[in-house]
Amino acid sequence: MREPNNTATMAGGSQAGRFNAELVARLERLPLTRRLTLIRVVIGSATFFDAYTVLAIAFAMPQLASEWHLSAGEIGMILSAGYVGQIFGSLFFGNLAERIGRLPVLLITILLFVSMDIACLFAWGAGSMILFRFLQGIGTGGEVPVASAYINEFVGAKKRGRFFLLYEVIFPVGLMFAGIAGYFLVPVFGWKAMFIVGLVPAILTIPMRALMPESPRWLASKGRIQKADAVVTMLENEAVKAGYTLSEPVVRPVDPKATARSDWRELFKGIYRKRTFTIWLLWICVYMVNNGLVTWLPTLYKQTFNLPLQTSLAYGWVTSAVGVVASILCALLIDRVGRKRWYSVAFLASTVPLIVLTALGAVSATQVVVFASIAYAILQTISFSLYLYSAELYPTRLRAIGTGFGSAWLRAGSAIGPVLVGWIVDNFGISYVFTVFAAVALIGGIITIVFAIETKGRVLEELSP
Repeated sequence: MREPNNTATMAGGSQAGRFNAELVARLERLPLTRRLTLIRVVIGSATFFDAYTVLAIAFAMPQLASEWHLSAGEIGMILSAGYVGQIFGSLFFGNLAERIGRLPVLLITILLFVSMDIACLFAWGAGSMILFRFLQGIGTGGEVPVASAYINEFVGAKKRGRFFLLYEVIFPVGLMFAGIAGYFLVPVFGWKAMFIVGLVPAILTIPMRALMPESPRWLASKGRIQKADAVVTMLENEAVKAGYTLSEPVVRPVDPKATARSDWRELFKGIYRKRTFTIWLLWICVYMVNNGLVTWLPTLYKQTFNLPLQTSLAYGWVTSAVGVVASILCALLIDRVGRKRWYSVAFLASTVPLIVLTALGAVSATQVVVFASIAYAILQTISFSLYLYSAELYPTRLRAIGTGFGSAWLRAGSAIGPVLVGWIVDNFGISYVFTVFAAVALIGGIITIVFAIETKGRVLEELSP
């Protein structure tokens, strides 16, 4: 069968348009089979070490700062360098994923961030570490948004939130694992141990890509009908073999643009303009606060409160750990509560412990570990689930690039946060950090209430024609 051009339209009764509607209907009725679970595990393993890589520097930093005699400004620049690289990675690889597919891009990004993990082992000062972390950030910044688009494109509307977020929860688990590794390894083996741990497991995920099919929605959007059909047929056959009874697919008309070429300019047109700017602002607000907190806290405990290295790392781990618990609760409940309601409440609720910490003056490490951890945990439910929300806001032709553009602002917020903390601590004192973060969280809540849309329980093609 000759594959039709991807610009064929439904209005003309094209084969591509009819097939795309049928494919969506077939995917929507599929149960969560072993294959889909395998996809979640494989992508999750890559995302786990992506998260570990992002935060490894935070737990290496207390010792690194002493060994290299780093100023607060240099610490902030090293912590931010990876996030700056992630801005470029999310933009470039999101666009590339629309052109060549989800799986090839995922492989490239993993190779990049693993190779730079090796380079970090040979860093000799602040300048070299900033460079290596920047290049590593390009890889880590590309992996997560593309992985998010990929997973979302396999799962039906009713199961999508829980299925995706039980994958995405692996990111905060990876952050927590970085804290555990830092606590046990850095005091004994030094800061380089943090980067050694991230090597072998990340490399092992590369050959596993052969076990995973390309996204059928992406294949169909490119007019590659036979390949898309083969993937969905495989999933259907595996479901039947596992004992599931498949209902008849309910075919709904799919907008002709579903099979059109991707054009990044569409992000700023029609219904997508408001969605694009809204999601950008949500990314900035939540990550400016959360990554500003989680990357600086171990160093603050050691340098500001003069705690022992191991205690500082342990307190930093506590914050990551409560974030994981909150993320799991969010994954289990967000399909019931809804995205908009959850984000509105979480943003506003997080201002409370931040304001309390400001009022108390943040004069002890105990105050900081308690109230900063509460604020972080609440906001972590937003930060880890925004990939789900972003992927729901765009159609297949724009999903990877839209998520990539949006998460670029995540990286911008993440880069600003650590530098901002360093500047405020140097010039005004630690308590003012939490005042600024409370204001940012409040802005995020207002934006959500006024501009965000609800996406729970709706088919991707209905949400985003």
